[in-house]
Amino acid sequence: MTPTRLNRWRRRVARRGALVIAALAGLAPWSLMAQMAPSAAAPAAAPAVYTVAVVPQFQAAEIARTWTPILERLGQQVGARFELKVAPDIPSFEADVKAGHPDFAYMNPFHQVRAKRAQGYVPLVRDTELLTGILVVRKEDPIRQLKQLEGKTLAFPAPNAFGASLLVRAHLDEVERVRITPFYARTHTNAYRQTLAGKTAAAGGLRATLEREPPEVQAGLRILFETPGAAPHPLSAHPRVPVAVQQAVQAAWFKLAQDSSLRANFQAVPMPRPVKADHARDYAPLERLKLDRYAE
Repeated sequence: MTPTRLNRWRRRVARRGALVIAALAGLAPWSLMAQMAPSAAAPAAAPAVYTVAVVPQFQAAEIARTWTPILERLGQQVGARFELKVAPDIPSFEADVKAGHPDFAYMNPFHQVRAKRAQGYVPLVRDTELLTGILVVRKEDPIRQLKQLEGKTLAFPAPNAFGASLLVRAHLDEVERVRITPFYARTHTNAYRQTLAGKTAAAGGLRATLEREPPEVQAGLRILFETPGAAPHPLSAHPRVPVAVQQAVQAAWFKLAQDSSLRANFQAVPMPRPVKADHARDYAPLERLKLDRYAE
């Protein structure tokens, strides 16, 4: 028998043997033959995609510059993709969070209180530095005491801006007994410029947002008052996000905050020194302040 005929004979024997084995095993012949054939590699599963909403304290372009590099590196660490979502203004952001749309949200402390009530958002990380609200006036303005603001119009970013609006308004009303008319400028940047332009007597804000304004804006304003401190903005997760993913995000966040290439980004968030956040310890006590009286 020639080598070619011998190889053909061996292939016929192998096929007949497979058919016999299939019959004895109760399988369809083609099933076993398919199992014997080389299998193609299964395609890799696409990474999970999570949305991250950031409270629009600044312009959208600035938020994107700060957060996009962090989220890209976070995705590499966690093995998922994180998509940044920036609402046009703070009220729109609040509506999205209340409805539970974003998987993760960076929000102010009062937002966290409400988001916990509405959707059960879990705070993961926050900065170590306590958050305070400030009131600024024009540098050359003669106003030196809070009592001098009686009956005047003050600019605030939004009704529910925690430090920049709620803490300041609660102090004016409950402690100083000063009655003012609020004007909501929709962002911190707009609120500062309302006062700088002389359209309002003062503006509520945060030190962190004031320090990010251009030098000429900072030079034209003066801090009149600063509130007592509270736990700052957390990055929180909707409870539908698997606990394992929440923990991975938390661990990766701490690691990335130590990366020198992202130091400026974490400073701009601002969260340069993150720690674990805890709702019961950090945010539940805010319920006692009854800030809902000043919120919308």
